[in-house]
Amino acid sequence: MSTSALLSAIRAAGRQRLSASTVSVRWATGCHLFQIDGYTQVRSRVPNGTAITSCTFRVGGHDWRIACYPNGETEEHDGYISLFLQQVSHAETGDATATLKFSVLNQSGEPSFTGTSLGERCFSGTDVWGLRNFLRNEHLNKEEHLKDDCLIILCDVAVDLGLRTENHTDAAAPEPAGMAPEPPFDFNGQQILEAIWYMQTPDVKIEVGGETFPAHRWVLEARSPVFRDDLALASDVDNTADLRIDDMDADVFRTLLQFIYTDTLPDMSQLEASAMADRLLAAADRYNIEKLKLICQDRQQEHRRELRGSHTASVGGAASSQPRAVGLMQAVPRFFRQPDGTRPGAHGGANTSTSTSSTAPGL
Repeated sequence: MSTSALLSAIRAAGRQRLSASTVSVRWATGCHLFQIDGYTQVRSRVPNGTAITSCTFRVGGHDWRIACYPNGETEEHDGYISLFLQQVSHAETGDATATLKFSVLNQSGEPSFTGTSLGERCFSGTDVWGLRNFLRNEHLNKEEHLKDDCLIILCDVAVDLGLRTENHTDAAAPEPAGMAPEPPFDFNGQQILEAIWYMQTPDVKIEVGGETFPAHRWVLEARSPVFRDDLALASDVDNTADLRIDDMDADVFRTLLQFIYTDTLPDMSQLEASAMADRLLAAADRYNIEKLKLICQDRQQEHRRELRGSHTASVGGAASSQPRAVGLMQAVPRFFRQPDGTRPGAHGGANTSTSTSSTAPGL
């Protein structure tokens, strides 16, 4: 699969901000046509072990030439055509790694015979590389190989240029006009919702607490009847509705907006603080987000239960630490009882009764 096709598949899966690079071996390729007219006469004049050479040609930043031995390079290969590739620019360009292939062409320019392709070879100094037994002269066919006594040799050369790193960031993440901005909240791994965000440029800007939040009209209208009414009255600039919300913190609205899009909260621990739960409940009530209201109300009730439990434990601890004070308070009624078991003022002594009730707290 090509890099562009792979990137398209990844983008379709919901990943919008992409970058990519590839590393590969670079090759420079070239070919040289070496034509020997009157081959029969040339061969008769060039003895075994003697070469005729082509002009130099350049591939991959190096200069090369072909050495052809019409009667073989050595006595062992007498009767063969021997072909070699020479690097002639080593003093200037240094070592080179290359592959090569020799072919004989017919008069139509098509290969009539191709020798064995040779793999990578490092050329250093005056090295040559090729085939000593490329083709027997007796196997040359006048119609296929020597039409009009002309031998046409084609040399294909590929030079290793080393590793190359290519940047595909432009293809991976193009920046078309009107591209959706980064969302102001986390989608919590919900890739489908994230893909929906980037499929359409937000068409609402909401200013809250000194920050501006992008949003999609259709999402706000679907989730909140209050937003639907507000957007019906909002002014449009370049097909974008502008809203301003006063008396609300930016953090609270960011949480509200995330819930509108994802039905989740960024961090439930945010509601541990009763103040945050109160402010978020007010926002949910203001925009009639019922599910969020229930979540905040449940947290408030839980917080109140925690406070009551803490208060009860605190009072119990204080009482157990002051047993003498409790005993004293229990003894007050007995202290004011008469020997007959009645309390002072029990028979109508209004002033005495008043004095008793006011004295007890003093103790």
